[in-house]
Amino acid sequence: MNSLNRFAEPVYCIMRLIFGLVYACHGGQKLLGFPGAGHGSAQGLFLVAGIVELVGGLLVAFGLLTRLAAFISSGEMAVAYFMVHAAGKAVGHPATPTEQFFPILNKGELAIVLCWIFLFIVFYGAGRWSIDALLFRKSAPATLPSTA
Repeated sequence: MNSLNRFAEPVYCIMRLIFGLVYACHGGQKLLGFPGAGHGSAQGLFLVAGIVELVGGLLVAFGLLTRLAAFISSGEMAVAYFMVHAAGKAVGHPATPTEQFFPILNKGELAIVLCWIFLFIVFYGAGRWSIDALLFRKSAPATLPSTA
């Protein structure tokens, strides 16, 4: 399986791009009503969530200020899970104890997955294929040190 290690960075970049863009689409729906049948007129916490999702998603997708954007996005997803899903607002009635505990019943599995993926990105960083890597690259030494 070591032969797959050479694909780790490109696959991580693609994963970061896909999850960032999916997250940004949720913000676009809240703020702009695009794509799809979104709301387009966010107010209060919904407005804040839309901004975090749109901006944070784009920053994560393209790898700019990735750790900060992923940290804020992870926190927003944790708040969304507990305020909306575990409280029963996503299912349309006060959640039963079983619905509060199981994300599959309170429709919160996407919020949990995004929360943990963004938390992973906080610790892993942007990766080699990112704007962060281009901007904050340390200058390489002129010659490689000898290993002898």
